[in-house]
Amino acid sequence: MTPRRTVILGLDPGFARLGYALLRAEGAAVRLQTYGTFTTPAQEPPAGRYAQLATALTRLLRRTRPDRVAIEKLFFSTNVRTAMAVSEARGVLLLCCAQAGVPIVEFTPNEVKRSVTGSGTADKRGVQKMAQRILQLTEPIQDDDAADAVAIALTGLQVRIRQ
Repeated sequence: MTPRRTVILGLDPGFARLGYALLRAEGAAVRLQTYGTFTTPAQEPPAGRYAQLATALTRLLRRTRPDRVAIEKLFFSTNVRTAMAVSEARGVLLLCCAQAGVPIVEFTPNEVKRSVTGSGTADKRGVQKMAQRILQLTEPIQDDDAADAVAIALTGLQVRIRQ
């Protein structure tokens, strides 16, 4: 019997910066295929920035063909304006995934921390170090948004899609 292959795309949603990471799992082996951050220019009107996020994600979905997408839920923000922009960006991302027919799983930041480190109160560096260890990377991912997307993708590998 051939081990099941799973390709999962992790997304750390943002208005200015969208972190992404693609993991490929075959049996117990997990490899980080690619990761990065899409940015939108601050001088661009909001609608244009949302369109840029949609275009970038649609291209990424077509290129990588993930089995599912894991995305972080907006859990809490003290800045209402930022929370609204990120919520709207999440809506754009969710729509792109739905239009591409890719199943979505969502997690709160605490669920991601607990999944990767065993503690829902782990700090960002602790999560990055554990992801580095799990994926056997020689050094941690320096970009915070991409590193968060890696952790979100790892969490997405550990759950079944609830339909």
